Order: sequence, then C-alpha cells, then structure tokens
Amino acid sequence: MTQSMDFDALRRAMQENYEQPEGPARNARAEVLLAEAEKLNIPLAVIEALGHQLKVYNYSSEKDRMFVPFARLLRMWDERPEDFDQYETHSLHWVFKWVSSGMVGQPHVPLASIEKWLGEMEHRYRLAGHSERAVRSTEFTVARSIGDLARAERAYTAWLAADRDSMADCHACELHDQGWWRAEQGSDAEALELWRPVLEGEYTCAHEPHAVLASSLLPLLRLGRLDEARAHHLRGFRLVRPMESMRGAYADHVEFCALTGNEARALELLAERPAYFTDAGEPRSRMDFLAVVALLTDRLTSLGLGAQTVPGPAGRTWTAAELAAHARVEALSLAGRFDERNGTAYVSGRVRERMDQPPLVERLPLGIRTTPTVAAPVRPAPAPSADAPVDGEPGLAALLAGARRLSAALHPDSVAAWAAVAEAADDEDLTPRDRAELTDHEAMGLGPEGVELFARAAELYEAAGDPGEALAARARGAYVLALSGRTREALAAVSEPYERVLALFAEGGTGVQQAASVLVGRARILLQRVHEAAEVNGAGDGSKTLAAAETAARELLALAEPEAGNDVLVASRAAEAQAMLGELAAHAGDAERAAELLTRGSEAFVAAGLPWFAVEYEARLTGIARHLGDAEAAERAARAALEHGADFLEPTGHAQLHLQLAEILGATGRFGPAADHALEASHWADEGGEGPTLGAWARHQLGGFLLRQGRWAEAAEVLESALPELSAQTHGDGAIVQTHWWLGDCLTELGEHREAAEHWLQAAEIARHWPEQRDHAMLAHLAAEALGHAELLPEAEQAYARAGDLWRSLGNVHGLIRSLRARAWLAVREEGSGLDTARELMGEAVRVCEDEAPDDDTDDEAREQLVAELAQTHRQFGDLVARSTPDDADDEAIHALFEEALAHVTLAVAGFLSLGEAALHSRTGAQLAAGWLEADLEHPGWAAARAREVLAAYAEEDGADETVGARRAEAERLLRATESSA
Repeated sequence: MTQSMDFDALRRAMQENYEQPEGPARNARAEVLLAEAEKLNIPLAVIEALGHQLKVYNYSSEKDRMFVPFARLLRMWDERPEDFDQYETHSLHWVFKWVSSGMVGQPHVPLASIEKWLGEMEHRYRLAGHSERAVRSTEFTVARSIGDLARAERAYTAWLAADRDSMADCHACELHDQGWWRAEQGSDAEALELWRPVLEGEYTCAHEPHAVLASSLLPLLRLGRLDEARAHHLRGFRLVRPMESMRGAYADHVEFCALTGNEARALELLAERPAYFTDAGEPRSRMDFLAVVALLTDRLTSLGLGAQTVPGPAGRTWTAAELAAHARVEALSLAGRFDERNGTAYVSGRVRERMDQPPLVERLPLGIRTTPTVAAPVRPAPAPSADAPVDGEPGLAALLAGARRLSAALHPDSVAAWAAVAEAADDEDLTPRDRAELTDHEAMGLGPEGVELFARAAELYEAAGDPGEALAARARGAYVLALSGRTREALAAVSEPYERVLALFAEGGTGVQQAASVLVGRARILLQRVHEAAEVNGAGDGSKTLAAAETAARELLALAEPEAGNDVLVASRAAEAQAMLGELAAHAGDAERAAELLTRGSEAFVAAGLPWFAVEYEARLTGIARHLGDAEAAERAARAALEHGADFLEPTGHAQLHLQLAEILGATGRFGPAADHALEASHWADEGGEGPTLGAWARHQLGGFLLRQGRWAEAAEVLESALPELSAQTHGDGAIVQTHWWLGDCLTELGEHREAAEHWLQAAEIARHWPEQRDHAMLAHLAAEALGHAELLPEAEQAYARAGDLWRSLGNVHGLIRSLRARAWLAVREEGSGLDTARELMGEAVRVCEDEAPDDDTDDEAREQLVAELAQTHRQFGDLVARSTPDDADDEAIHALFEEALAHVTLAVAGFLSLGEAALHSRTGAQLAAGWLEADLEHPGWAAARAREVLAAYAEEDGADETVGARRAEAERLLRATESSA
C-alpha cells in the first residue's frame, strides 16, 4: 500500500509538477495530487491542490476543465474564508480574470452567464478593495471577442485610466493586449511601440514575450520591416514550441509562413502539432488554428499543389485540397457557434478575412532548412519582342528578329529565343542561313550533348555561303568535346579550323568576328588542359600546356583588341583573352598579376555592355583577392558579381556568390551584413537543390554570424536546422564540432543548460579523436559548467575530471586549476563529506599553482598570470570554507572555519597586491572579504583598517566605474558595521 504524502511533500510535488511541460500528463498528475490533498484533512491543502489544478488546466489544451475547480474554490471561500491564507486569497481573486475571460472562448457558455461572472468579479474585487483595472481589462477582452467594438473601446479607456494594483496583469501581458488592440485598428507602428519594452526584455513573464513576438509578425510585414519579422519568427517560435497552451500564437507563426512564401516551413509546423487539429478544450484557439490551416492549404492549392500530401488530423491521409476544404468547414462551423451565442456575424467575418488573405511577401528567406514546396522563379522571363503583335503570339519574322538581336548582343536569353523560333517554324519557312543559326543555338543549349549539332550547323553555314562561321561552329563543337573531358580529341578537332580560319582571314574571306571565335575556342581548349593538369598536380605536360595556353590567349588578344571598339562580339573576345591570361597567371602562382588581369578582363566585359560575362571572372577575382589579403578588393569583386549576375545566375551561382561575400564581411567583423548574405545563400542553395551541401554550410555560417551579434535564439534555430545535414565527408568534422559548440553557447545564454551540455559533450566526443586536444579539453570544461548549472552534479564532476585530465596532459596549468576549483565548489554542495573533498581539491589547486612557480626564464606576462591564478585560488578557497559552515555548528566550530577562511583570503590579498594596479579590483574584493571575516571574528579594528584601505585605493577615482562605486559602498558599510560593534 502506497504511503500518503504529508503537506510538505504535497507542496514539493505540486511545484515539481508545475515545472513539467504543459499538457495532459501534467493535468493528470494534478488530479492525482488533489486526491492526495483530500486525504490529509487539511482545508488549505485542498485549496492549494485545487489552485494547482486550475493553473495547469488554464495553461493546457484542456482549458475548459478549469471551471470546476474554480467553482469549488469559490464555494469554499464563501463558506470558510479563514481557511485561505494570504497567498491563496490573492490567487482566488487573481484567477477570476482567467475564468471570466476564458468563458468567452467557450461557445456553449451563454453571454448572460459571462456577464454574470463579470459582474461577480467586479463585486468581489470591490469588496476586497481592489482597483477596477483588472475588471475593465477583462471586460475589454469579452467585448472585443464578441465584436462589441464600441464597448471594447470604452472598457479599454477605463482600463488604462484605473490604478494598477496587485490584481492587474503583469506589464508584459497588459502591453500585449494594448498593442493587439492598436494593431486591430490599423495602427501597426503604435502597436509595435507599445510592445517594444516586452520585445526588448524590460517586461517578461511565463508567456511573454512569446505572445507578443507572435502578434508582431503581421504588423511588421505590413510595415515592410522584414528582417525584424524574420527574427521574431525564429525567436518567437522557439519559445512557443514547447507551450501546449499557446495554440493561438502557434497559429500566428503558421500564418506568417503561409504569407511569406514559406509554405514548406508552415507544413513542418503543422506536422509538429497534430493534436492541435482536434484538441477541443479551447474552441476559440482551435478555430484560429484551423483558419490558418485553411489559409495555408488554399495557398498550396492555388500554386498547383492541391494533390500534395500534407499533415492533418490523425486517422487518414490528407491532400492539400482536401485539408483546405475540411479546415474551412470546421473553422466556419466553430465561428458559427460563437456567432450564434453572440447574436452577431462578427467572428465568422473575421475568420473568413483571415482565411482569404493574400500573401504579404512573395519571398522571405528564413535561413532554416526546409524542402521547397514550389520552385521560386530565378529571374523574370525575357520581355516580348517589340515586333510582337499586340494581340496573339508574335510571328516568325518577329521571333527571328528578336533572336538575332539577342544573339548580336550576346545576351544569355538568345538560346531561349532561338528555341522559340524553332518551335514556331516549319523547315520550309527558313532560309539556309536561318537553319544554320537555329541549329547552332540549339547545339549551344545542349552543352556537351551538342557536338553533332555543331557539325550540322557548320554544314548549313557552308551551304549558306559563310565558310568563316562554319569554321567557328566547328571550333565550338571542339570546345564542347573538351568540356566532356576529351581535351586531346578537342585539340585535334580544332587544329584544322584554326589553320583554315587564319588563312581565310588573311585572304579577306572572313571577318575578325569569325576568326576570333575560332581562336577563342582553341584558347579555351588549351585552358581546359591547364585545369586538368592542375588537378593531377602538374602531371603530364603541365608547364608546356600552360605556355601553349598563354600563347593562344595572347594571339586572341592581339587579333581582337584593335577591333574591340567596333564590335560587341570582338570586344567580348578581347575581354575573355585578358581574363584567360589572368587565370593562367593564377595557375603560375602569380596572384597579383592574376588579380590585375582578371580585373582588366571583367571591366572590359562591363564596358562592352556584357556584364553577365564578367560574373565568372569577378567570382574568381574574389577568391584571389582574399588569398592576397585584400578584403576591400574581394568585397568589391563579390558585390560586382552579384550585381552583374542578378538576372542570369542559376540558384547555385547566387548561393555561392552570397556565401563568398558573407565570409568576406564576417572576416572583417561586419556580422550583420554577413548574416544577410549567408541568409540569401541558404535560400538560393535550397532553391538550387543544394540544401544538404552548400545550404547546410550557409546555415552553419549564418548561425555563427547571428551568434556574434548576440541573437541567441535566432542563431540556435538556424544552427539546429543546419546540424542534421552537416557531414564530416562534405563539410568536415570541424564544422560539426563548431556548430555544436556555437549551439552550446546559444543555449547557455537562453538558460537551457542541460541542452547546452549535450551539444558540448557531442562536440567533445568528436574532438577527442583529433591530434590536438585543446578543443577536447575546452569542450569538456564547458559541458561541466553547463551540467553544474543544470544541477546535474555527478555528471558535472565527471566532466570536470575529464577536462582536468586533459588540461594536465596538455600542460595547461590554468585550465587544470580552474577545473579543480570548480570540482571543489561542486563537492561542497554534497551532504556528508563534501567539505573535506572540497578542501582536498582546493588544496590540490594551490599545490599545482605553487609547483609551477615561475623561474628566471619565465616571461613577465606568464609570471603575472600564475601569481593571479594562485591568488584567485586562495580567494575561492577562503570563500568556500566560509560559506560551508553547517547550520548546526557551534561557536567554536564557526570560529575555526572563519579563521581558516581568513588565512586563505589574506594570502589572496597579498598575491593581488603584488600585481599592482592591474589587479586592483581583485585585491579590493579580497580585502573586503577579509574585513567581513575579521568583523565576524570580533576584530573590528582590523576590519575597519581593511575598509579604509579600500577607500584609499579608490580615493582618486571619480566613481563612474560601476565596480568602484560598489567597492566604496561596501567599504562604507563595513566601516559602519565595525563602528556599531566597537
């Protein structure tokens, strides 16, 4: 038979239960604890257990169950108010607000009953002497919920006019509701200003800033403050995720994703909370959630994804279209119940507005891992030809003219334009020249698969009477062979066109355009051979090939440069020759020359009106400039590449350039702009299907940049998203360790110490296999600190011992000493022999310091660090002994402990004193600690002398320094204490 709890055990059990995650398990435990309370025959025990039950119901999906314990509590109050202590009396009146406002979210509760309870609340608050502030706030909630907006405004005004007292909601909750009302009235900027103290952490509570962050999302989007909206989503969703009771705020985050092009993210959020579809304890929040589900799935259906499988209510498989219909019906059904109760159509109207919202932003990258729901457009389609008919499709003549204009301009869209010609034309509609150009561009669009078509194009150019362009087509075909790895064959294939075109050009049988096209093809093939030679570390004829490629590039430049100002194509060949020479200089190890030539080539492309061709070389220039340590030039080249390639790059190209720029900016400490570009890189990598590779690396970098800005929650979300896709094979185990390390830093700042320790331990497990063990030691030490903060003391001791062994093996005295001190502090928290173990550990730390006594060869900095370490160890030894006095110790034992502590603190003072002004604050802190011990040991004169020493040390200081002010104030308190005891 299980023994019943006593009252103290019951209270501890209720506190432990309240600290558990929200949900049915916590609620069920509260019911068991109420049964235990009823066994005690102590009215206050039952009152406290009912109050506990009411609280856990209110913050759960079973909100409708709180009315029963409240009614019982109220009856007990009316019958025997003397059974309630001061805290429970306050609590009973406090939860009146929950009940009165909670009723409005239950459509089965009649309006008359709600008004009755509101009146009852007002009456009882008046009797208890409370302000009407909480009453008017609750009336405002009721009025706005049923759509009585005039009454809501009156109640709002009265609420703000009434005095704050102990019944008023906390500042954070009040500001949330006030801002929400202003946003509802269209004053988004005013709402955000009201929310600012909550968002900045000035006011917080158990559910704030969670709710404010969620409510701020759409106002920020409407105001165009997209970076803040993204940050609030990442930070806010992290807070809301474990809070089962915050279904309404959770819905706000789903809505935000649905309205910003993040439908895939929204679906992931739905999948995390399947119970939200059906939990019926709070119909109002269920209605809001289903309305947002309808919004999302309607959006997916409009994008042509109605047949996609999506998360939905358990028991069957849902498509987006099916869930859209279901969610709409369910949301409107619930809205109809509210409207029937309220006698208006207000709630249904609001729900319809929410479900039918258009997107607020077409694309807002979040920086976290998702599977794209639908591919984002990379760039707009080419503008229609000016010759296109106003009504209907453009004719063949217009298509041909447009394609030739794009070809003449060397525009990237020329291949697509010729494809449109091919689709519109029959063979008999085309001249031999038309067919030649058409085939040539079709071959260009096929890449390595276009070899045979280039040969066909050459034949057609010959038939059309253009032997020079025929040779150019054959050269293009040869280059395609090189791209597929067949460089020897390519070089052989280009040799005849090369010789023939030079002869033809010399005879005047073709122009510089055609000759340059053949020469550039040959130069490209030779450059490709240089790349291949570099891949095998100079194997084969690397130096010979390098010289041949340089000769070919210079030959091209000599041919094209004189005519570059007369023809765009020729200008492009001259620019490419300069860029090729730059690449060859890089291969030869002359980075400065390479940068000069690549810059010249890129500028020539831009000057010729061909900026899209500059992108490749600007990207290479970025890398070379970084290698040279020229961050300014690297940044300039990366920005130019992004600007020039904006409309033409594939998604992966966008990702690579943004990531390059992010790394450049990050290396120069500009973490905000670096984060912006890493964010773009992660988005484009996902769009290009490189999420697990390039995207994961971009998210890794983004998380690091956010962390360096102190944006802990955002960084944690991003890093947690990156971690599953980082792999040692692709990204290196160093990236994985760094991500875990950063996550530990973030989670520590967020107060999630156990989780931080888990990440640091995982990183340590990887680092333990590295030849250099300093990171392993540091990670073990950090994990130990986190485990200690999480009250996991045995685990913390084990981790500190591991770190200490590692520090010892590395010869790192400072790390070893700090691990010993930390273990001592852990030991003193144990019952029994903890103080003895702590003394041993602190004693060992002292011995390690003394054993490392500096010799004549030790530099001054190392000497001072060792002296400071020893002084700090004595200081902590003294503090530890003084604070570990048992509660039942007699005067003699206390005196002995204080004498022992004073001896250590006195040694600390001497150590810090030897370090001069550099250790001033440490010294005065130790002097004051010694002074208080001397006062406790009834040596007021010595204690006063310590205080005067501290005041004298700061006599010349102006007091602006916070530590100076604190030390002076404490010294004066010590002086007063010694005077009163003298």
